[in-house]
Amino acid sequence: MSTRIAFLKGHGTENDFVIVPDPENTLDLPPAAVAALCDRRAGIGGDGLLHVVRSAAHPEARDMAAEAEWFMDYRNGDGSVAEMCGNGVRVFARYLQRAGHAVEGDLAVATRGGVKTVHLAKNGDVTVGMGRALLPEGEVTVRVGERSWPATHVNMGNPHAVAFVDDLAHAGDLHTAPPVAPATAYPDGVNVEFVVDRGLGHVAMRVHERGSGETRSCGTGACAVAVAAARRDAADPAVTGTPATYTVDVPGGTLVITERSDGEIEMTGPAVIVGEGEIDLAWLENATR
Repeated sequence: MSTRIAFLKGHGTENDFVIVPDPENTLDLPPAAVAALCDRRAGIGGDGLLHVVRSAAHPEARDMAAEAEWFMDYRNGDGSVAEMCGNGVRVFARYLQRAGHAVEGDLAVATRGGVKTVHLAKNGDVTVGMGRALLPEGEVTVRVGERSWPATHVNMGNPHAVAFVDDLAHAGDLHTAPPVAPATAYPDGVNVEFVVDRGLGHVAMRVHERGSGETRSCGTGACAVAVAAARRDAADPAVTGTPATYTVDVPGGTLVITERSDGEIEMTGPAVIVGEGEIDLAWLENATR
């Protein structure tokens, strides 16, 4: 048995990930192991982990194998399982390209949020078809200290609460999850976005991602922000018949989000592989005891 496990490190607008290729799904990656790998001081460091598995080899993805050869088994930095990660899909696709499993052009990737269509462009950008947003009914409020704001509940395959604020500093340190009411709106936790306007069709955001804390970027969060902004700006493409495009600044860079008139959302941004190496299996076993 090998005493080492191959890994890579990548990021999309500085939302960074440990990438573990495991085509036949032979590795045991319990939450404690994922958290140890994502630890920024004692491990490799990352906002999350991309477990790269062939769809046919994973029980959660076998039904999608006919549409997508590869499954993104995504884990948050604390080891918990997540439905989707928009930046993660771009980095996942970049890894597949680097490994010779994909070429420039279109690619299908299976996720817990469904099969996503990815386009690897010649200029290095990656565009992901993020599907349609759902806007569940009900009022939601986000609070930080003595301030509170109404929030828009947007589901992008994972849940988001989007709050428009006057100053991004009002979000606080975002080390812990901002309280959201009612708690019953998000039984499995929620990603919370704080948003300010930068200009016409241009916003900036900070985000607390459940299971990870504040991150430098969140792809599904940027999509949720664009959807919420379009509704606020009376620019719902389903009503106007015209696509709505927003430039979304995140601490780690910029994403461009377009919601088409049929409701489909596309996200475009960079994806970079920064290095690769090997994980010492003995260290990993000791770290999880």
